[in-house]
Amino acid sequence: MAFTAVLQSEWTKIRTVASTSWTLIVSLVVTVGIGAAICAFVNASFQDMPPAQQATFDPTQVSFAGMTLGQLAMIVFGALVVGTEYSTGMIRTSLAAVPRREHFLLGKLVVATALALLVGLLTSFLSFFIGQALLGGRSIGIGEENVLRAVVGAGLYMALLALFSMGVTTLLRSSVLSMCLLIPFVLVLPAILAIAEATRKVGMYLPNQAGSRIMQVVPNGMDTADTPYGPWGGLGIMTLWALAAVLGGYVVLKKKDA
Repeated sequence: MAFTAVLQSEWTKIRTVASTSWTLIVSLVVTVGIGAAICAFVNASFQDMPPAQQATFDPTQVSFAGMTLGQLAMIVFGALVVGTEYSTGMIRTSLAAVPRREHFLLGKLVVATALALLVGLLTSFLSFFIGQALLGGRSIGIGEENVLRAVVGAGLYMALLALFSMGVTTLLRSSVLSMCLLIPFVLVLPAILAIAEATRKVGMYLPNQAGSRIMQVVPNGMDTADTPYGPWGGLGIMTLWALAAVLGGYVVLKKKDA
């Protein structure tokens, strides 16, 4: 099967499965909605914030506050795109139609990552403009230094998170197992590692912790910890995590029977 036909078949699979479409919609709505609510709250209670947070206030970063929960839907999207093949037994039909497993995996990752990037960029631009409108006099324009980088970077972050999730799910061959591993990995583990000084730096190199640095405009904004890398360095670390997961998934797909 030609690679263009593989791309078309993967697009048809994603488009016709309701659960994958809904996870993208939920990711957008939750991220934008929570971000808007927090921006309105911050604007109303700015004077009550600690002086350190007022001095390093980052209106761009606040716009993306909804990402904390919205990113979970993007993880679920990545897990479902791959995991559904295994849970329904479709993987055997798919590999019979596309015997070259690298073409099958690449086609799936290209289509799903492109879709996640499109939704991610739409989410980041909506979060930014709605958030800035609610911040009133404390808002910032998209033409200010590093702001456009942060907004585009937020979209890239969501696409890389989906790619990482797809790689892990290909490795584990189960959407349920993948979600049970990834959601605590993203939500709980960074908080645990941040408790002790000895493990705090390790936590900074987790994919979501490193990748989210791209959304900051003010260094150490909102009293956040200093990092040993910059915005693009953080996104590079996250990219390495995603590529490692994809490589591991490819090895498992190549070596094991479906």
